[in-house]
Amino acid sequence: MNLPPIKLNFLKAITDDTGIFQHSKFGTPNRLEGYTTDDNARALIAITKHSQIKGNSKSDRLINTYLSFLLHMQRADGKMHNFLSYDRNFIDDEGSEDCAGRTLWACGYVINSKLSAERRLLAKEIFDKAFRWACFFKSPRAKAFAILGLSHYHKAYTKDQNLTQNIKTLSDKLLEYYTNTRSSDWRWFEPYLTYENGRLPQALFEAYRETKQAKYIRVAEESLKFLLEVQILNNKFVPIGNKGWYKKGKPRSIYDQQSVEAASMTEAALSAYRETDNRHYKTMARTIFNWFLGKNTQNCFVYNSTTGSCYDGITEKRLNYNQGAEATVCYLSARIELQTTK
Repeated sequence: MNLPPIKLNFLKAITDDTGIFQHSKFGTPNRLEGYTTDDNARALIAITKHSQIKGNSKSDRLINTYLSFLLHMQRADGKMHNFLSYDRNFIDDEGSEDCAGRTLWACGYVINSKLSAERRLLAKEIFDKAFRWACFFKSPRAKAFAILGLSHYHKAYTKDQNLTQNIKTLSDKLLEYYTNTRSSDWRWFEPYLTYENGRLPQALFEAYRETKQAKYIRVAEESLKFLLEVQILNNKFVPIGNKGWYKKGKPRSIYDQQSVEAASMTEAALSAYRETDNRHYKTMARTIFNWFLGKNTQNCFVYNSTTGSCYDGITEKRLNYNQGAEATVCYLSARIELQTTK
């Protein structure tokens, strides 16, 4: 599979001294929409991945910007703000559970990186303050993000049994959701499929990697296979559309398709391949990733190889020409994951 070259041009263009802008109007940063912890956490993961394969020199400023943003957005009690206006005012009192979970994932990734000791220590401090709230998470995705962060943290501190226990506690909760909802024709954690679905099985594959408990990989494989059955149609990846999503017993929505779903499913399939050594999952990861490269229901390129940006998704009529932070950094993260998974 010929992967497009990695380009950071657009990532740099939509990042200022504060952080990465949440949205763009076509390809121009939309300052009116400000910044989010969600997107800066995602960007920190992607650029940390980039630094591990390319060296730190091209990534240093971006890493510092995104890490500093997370530090700024953390309240004294460890909870996170999510929204920051262009004039640097908080515009929420408390961010969502997903935003807190993504912060844990990003900081865990930095803790287990080859970045400087100072950055790793700062990420650990943010993580430790934020994690005290993870036990209150209700969102399955927030739990999955936290598990992904814990898994990386555990790789750096392998002898810390508290980390292992926390992975098990959160993973067991996902299994509880799964048991309560699962049926023969609906192998999922909730009675609906919505956004970033791949992160749930991905988290359980990573939980298995760290704990070697077979129950996690069993549910990870079963739920991922269900996602693949639903979203691979005629050998093309067709993400669940965000106009109606897919509710159990109802027709699934085809549009609008979002780049974030293609990225999360690519990474979930690669996690499955690493833990099972089943090459079918690697083939699936390539099929899913090809959605960005024109093999989709509109036969259009979602990735812009000229600038390194990624369009937000596909509508029933055409591309969504806006190129926001979420789409661009999630594409970059999945693109690097494909390159580094042998």
